[in-house]
Amino acid sequence: NLQPRYSHTDLGLLGNWLLGNWKLVGMLTLSWALPLAGALLLLLVGNADGRRDGLIRWLSLVVSLVAFGVTVALWAGFDSSSAEFQFVERVPWIPAFGIDYYLGVDGISLLLVVLTGFLTPIALLSSWESVEKKVKEFSIFILVLEAAMIGVFVSLDLFLFYVFWDAMLIPMYFLIGIWGYDQRIYAAIKFMLYTMAGSVLMLVAILGLAYLHSEATGSYTFDLLKLYTLDIAPETQRWFFLAFAVAFAIKVPLFPFHTWLPDAHVQAPTAGSIILAGVLLKMGTYGLVRFAFPLFPLAAAEFAPWIALLAVIGIVYGALVAMVQPDMKKLVAYWSVSHLGFVVLGICAMNVQGVQGAVYQMLAHGISTGGLFLIVGMLSDRRHTRLISEFGGLKNVMPRLTGAFLIITLASIGMPALNGFIGEFLTMVGAFLWDPRYVVAAGLGVILSAVYMLWMFQRVYLGSVTHEENATLQDLKPREWASVVPLCALAIVMGVFPTFFLAPMEPAVQRLVAQVQAVQPVRVQNEMQNAKVKMHTQSASSRATDVRRVAQAEP
Repeated sequence: NLQPRYSHTDLGLLGNWLLGNWKLVGMLTLSWALPLAGALLLLLVGNADGRRDGLIRWLSLVVSLVAFGVTVALWAGFDSSSAEFQFVERVPWIPAFGIDYYLGVDGISLLLVVLTGFLTPIALLSSWESVEKKVKEFSIFILVLEAAMIGVFVSLDLFLFYVFWDAMLIPMYFLIGIWGYDQRIYAAIKFMLYTMAGSVLMLVAILGLAYLHSEATGSYTFDLLKLYTLDIAPETQRWFFLAFAVAFAIKVPLFPFHTWLPDAHVQAPTAGSIILAGVLLKMGTYGLVRFAFPLFPLAAAEFAPWIALLAVIGIVYGALVAMVQPDMKKLVAYWSVSHLGFVVLGICAMNVQGVQGAVYQMLAHGISTGGLFLIVGMLSDRRHTRLISEFGGLKNVMPRLTGAFLIITLASIGMPALNGFIGEFLTMVGAFLWDPRYVVAAGLGVILSAVYMLWMFQRVYLGSVTHEENATLQDLKPREWASVVPLCALAIVMGVFPTFFLAPMEPAVQRLVAQVQAVQPVRVQNEMQNAKVKMHTQSASSRATDVRRVAQAEP
C-alpha cells in the first residue's frame, strides 16, 4: 500500500498522533466507527424526562466534530499526486464467498468523505432548537447515518458497500417519519420504497458479478478492483449496467425517478434535508462514477447518450417546476433535481473535464443545498411557514441573514468566484467536447436557475416589510452564525481556489477515464470526429473569408 505524505501543520497533537499511527488505528475505520461509537454512547445516557437534552446535543456535536477532524486528517495525509487507493485496510470477513472488510479512498471518494464530516455538525446545529422531542433518538440516528454514509464512500468490497448502502436507509427513514412535518409518514415510506426497489436490482447484479468471477477463475470475490478486470459479454453488461444505473438514478434522483425527492425534502426536518441533499443524493452520482461506468464500459458507452438526455430533461424540467413553486423548501428541492443533472451529464461525457467537473459539482452542490435548506429552515422556525408570499422586505429586519442567503444564492446559480461556477463550467466543457447538443439545453437550465433563484430572493428579502409578523424577526443568533459562516466561507474558497480541491481528484479521474475509454473505441472516435469537424469548420470559414477579401480587392 502507498505510504501517505504526512502534513503535520496546524493539525494539533491529536492530528499528529493519528497521522503517525494510521496503520495501527485504521483511519478509514475510525472515520465511520467514531460516529457509530458516539451513537452507542448516547444510548447509555438516560433521558426519559428530557432533562439531559442539552448534554446529548453537546455530546453528539463533539463526536461529529471529532469525526470531521479525522476526515481532515485523512486529507492532510493524502498523496495528491497518486491515483491509487490510499489508507487501505483489508481483513477477511467471509472467506468462503470472497467477502473482505476492504476499505480505501482515492481523490474522488476522499473529498466526499470530508464533505460528509463537514455537513454533519452543521445539521446537528440546525436542529438545536427546532427538534424538541426525542432529542436522544434524533442525535443517535444522525450519527448512525453519518457512519453509514462514510462507509459507502470508503468501501472497496461490493458486499460491504451494499451493507452500508442499505444501512443508510434506516436512520433517514426514521428522521423523516418521526421528526418530519404533516405528511412525514407518506414521504418516509415513499423514500424507502423507491430506494429499496433500486437496491434490490443492484444486489442481483452484485451477486451476478461474483458468480461470473467464480465461473472465470473458480473463486467468488466481491473485490471491486478485481471485478474491474473481469471480461463480461456485451449482452450481460447491458443487463448489469441497467441494474446498477437504475439504482443510482433513483438515488440521484434522475428524471423520471425524482418524484420521491420533493416530498422527502419538504417533509424532512431541516437537519434531514441538509444531509439528504448534501450527501445522500451524491451516493447515486458517486455510484455511477465508481461502479456502473468502469465495471460495464461497453454498456455505459451505449446507454450514456440516453442517460445524458434524461439529465438534460431533468435540468430544464426541474428549473421550470421550481419557477412556479410557492414554497421555498420545495423550490430548493427542484433546484437540487435540476442541478444534479449537470453532475450526471459530466459523468456521461466520461472525459477528464466532464468527470472532474461532475465530482466538483457534487461538492459544490452539497455546500449550496446545505446552505439553502439551513436558512430556509431558520425562517420556517421563526415564522412557522415556508410560503414565499408570507415574507418580504426581510433585509430591513435581518440584514445579516439576508447577506448570507445572498452569497449562497449566487453560489447556487453559478456566479463566477463562487463554488457553483467551477463545477458547471467544467461539466459543460466536458459535455461540449463529447456532444455539443447537450450543452445548449443545459445552458438553458443555467439561465432559468438564475431567474427563479433571484426572483425568490427578491420576493423574500427585498422591498418593504409586507407582514407585521416579519417586523420583529430576530437576525442570526451566535449558534446560527456557527453554522452559516463555514458554508459561506467554503462557497467562496471553492470559487477562488478551485485547484486546492481539483488537485487531489485529478489523478484518480484521469485513471478512471483512461480505464473506461480504453474499451470504448466508438466514444473516443466520436470525440476525435467532433474535434475534426470543428477544425474543418474553422478552416472552411477562414477560406471563405479569404475568398471574400480577394473578391473585394479585385477591380
